[in-house]
Amino acid sequence: MANIASVTLGVADPTAAHRFYSTAFGLDSQIRLRASDEPTTGFRGFTLSLTVSQPADVNSLVDSALDAGATSLKPVTKSLWGYGGVVRAPDGTIWKVATSAKKDTGPATRQIDQMVLLLGVADVTASKRFYVEQGLAVAKSFGRVYVEFEGGTGPLKLALYRRRALAKDAGVTPDGTGSHRLMIGGDAGPFTDLDGFAWEAATPAALS
Repeated sequence: MANIASVTLGVADPTAAHRFYSTAFGLDSQIRLRASDEPTTGFRGFTLSLTVSQPADVNSLVDSALDAGATSLKPVTKSLWGYGGVVRAPDGTIWKVATSAKKDTGPATRQIDQMVLLLGVADVTASKRFYVEQGLAVAKSFGRVYVEFEGGTGPLKLALYRRRALAKDAGVTPDGTGSHRLMIGGDAGPFTDLDGFAWEAATPAALS
């Protein structure tokens, strides 16, 4: 079974971006960075989500991200599904930090349980078929709206969402042009999917 192993972000300043991700989220080797000056405007068509165990961890991670230079897109709030907020990193990448829990069970640990890459696609059904043909196995599927793939033994999970719906969830408009500034690594690559997201062969990244 194929799965996603790494995510590489194209950034203008890899040193500054590494400093941000280490300070904000405690991420080091989990996110790979590559110098890029490819033109890009507006919504890049994807978001990264950090799933944690309780609201205190959401607050801690979002607060440290804002202190490190991120911009708030959706303030942390309670909802039907749980608790979370959305920020944009200084390099332009959109991050959602969330938990399904509505009450704390202890002090914040800042432990990240899972990282999810959500791709905004034009046609969820067609993209689902494409990825199944590449060897990825479907874990959850909700019609033409959302698809989640099996994560295997890796720390990363891949999901597909309608582009417009993903932008709304992130608190931005769906308009955007140019490069995604994203390279996905996995044992299914190399290829480029129906929405222009590129994959390459890559070794797994550890989530500590």
